[in-house]
Parts: sequence; C-alpha cells; structure tokens
Amino acid sequence: MTHHHKHHHEHHHAISSLNSIFIACIVINLAFVFIEAGIGFIYNSLGLLSDAGHNLSDVFSLLLSLFAFRMSQYHSNRHFTYGYKKSTVLVSLVNAIILLIAVGAIVIESFYKLKHPEATSGEAISWTAGIGILVNGITAWLLMKNQKHDLNVRGAFLHMVMDTLVSVGVVISGIIIIYTGFTIIDTIISLIIAAIILLSTWRLLKESLFLSLDAVPENIDIKTIEQILTQAPGIEGWHHLHIWAVSTTENAATVHIVISNLLQMEEIKWNLKNELRKKGIQHTTIECETPDSLCKDRDCC
Repeated sequence: MTHHHKHHHEHHHAISSLNSIFIACIVINLAFVFIEAGIGFIYNSLGLLSDAGHNLSDVFSLLLSLFAFRMSQYHSNRHFTYGYKKSTVLVSLVNAIILLIAVGAIVIESFYKLKHPEATSGEAISWTAGIGILVNGITAWLLMKNQKHDLNVRGAFLHMVMDTLVSVGVVISGIIIIYTGFTIIDTIISLIIAAIILLSTWRLLKESLFLSLDAVPENIDIKTIEQILTQAPGIEGWHHLHIWAVSTTENAATVHIVISNLLQMEEIKWNLKNELRKKGIQHTTIECETPDSLCKDRDCC
C-alpha cells in the first residue's frame, strides 16, 4: 500500500512538473514573439518576422501539447474506453501541419522580398535574435529532461533547439548587414530558416501520421516481438499480431497464441505480457488456442 501511494505521488508530481514547464515555456516564448515581431515590422526585417511567425507557431504547438497532455490524464469512460490518450497523437500531427504551413508562408514572403528588397537594420536584427538565442535555449533546456519519453515533448524540444540555431543564423545575417550592407542576406537567411524547419518537421510529420493510422510505433521493433513470440516457452505458434499506439507514450497489442497445455495458460500469458512490457508494449490482449482449434476470426493472419 505504501509502494502504491509512493508511485501515485511520484506520478502526480511528474504531471504537475510537466504542466508547469509547458506553461513557463509558453509565457516566455509568447513574450518574445511580440518583441521580435514588433522590431521586425519597425526595421522591415523578413528574417525577424519569419522567425517570429515560427516562434508563434511554436507557442501554439506548446498550447496544443499542453492541452493533449492534460486530456490524456482523464480517465476512460464507456464511450472512450482508452480515455483521451490518442489526442496526443492527433496533436503531434496538427503541430507538424502547422509547421509546414509556416514554411510555405516564409518561402512565399521570401520570394516577394527578393523582388521588392527593403532596407533593414543589422543592429536591430542581431540584438533581437541574440535575445532569441537566450529564450529558445532556456525553453529547450526546460524540455530536455522529458523529451526522450514523449513524442509531443520531443517535438517541442527539437523545435526549440532548431530555433536556437536559427537565431544564431539571424545574428550572423545582422552582422553581415552591419559590415557589408548586403541586406539581401536577410532574405537568404529566412529561406535557410524555412529549410531547417522543413527538415526538423519531416520526422514528426511522418511518425505522427503513421501513429494516427495505427502503424507500429517507431520505438517498437516488430521483428523482436515476433522472435519473443516464437521462442516463448509453451507457445507452439502464433498469428493475428497487431501493434499500435494508444498515445505518444503508450502502446497496445493483440495476438493469438497456440498452446497445448491449457493448465499453463495463465502462466504463459503472464510471462508473455511481462516480456512485451519490457519492449514498450503496456497493454496486451492475448487469445489462446489449441493446436486442434481453427481460428475463425475474419482476416485472421
């Protein structure tokens, strides 16, 4: 009972901690978006405006991730038997789409600026982007601890790391403008920003899209799972294996196994569930069959 209470306390503490981290990241980045966009408008800097637009999409992504994270904590009910955990997958997909839209907007505006160049201030760009390095760096540091265990957090972490690198690029463009007057570098940097965002978004888009279609999660090696089923003591055969994501942190599986000794059924099931849990599958449903039985499930394979 003491162990259960301790586990519940630690779980509740982890939830509260991650909530606080998301809220802090949102406040810090939203404040910087207003500052960066304002200076970008004043000094006609496409680099700052495009970076501010991307940072605003990051704020929205953080809000969506926080919403999905809180939704996933609600208990299951008769209509949503897994609860609302799948919302974390859907939010990851929405975040990826938002970033792609942001990339498109930056590219369109960049080509417009190439045809209609305007003067800009290298000093304003450098100082503002320098603040961006600090803001994005702090945000990435706050998210770093939890990014290995959740697709949403990892996506936010990678965005902030990329934003930090992008801000470094904007600082460089500002310095070049100061010493050379080559203002077109601001537009070139904005195109590089778009390329970086696209590269950092591709994996998030692919993984979240696959998870929304109930594909096998990337952290699950299906060959290893098949090997476990084949080598498990007491199991003579298996079929009808399906693996999918319940959320960005939890996975589920169903499988039919063939056993001869029904007296060992519970032991075999317990051992198998334990092995699959070690490989990242938290929810497993196992149906047992005898060698003489014929699986009559439709599309059983």
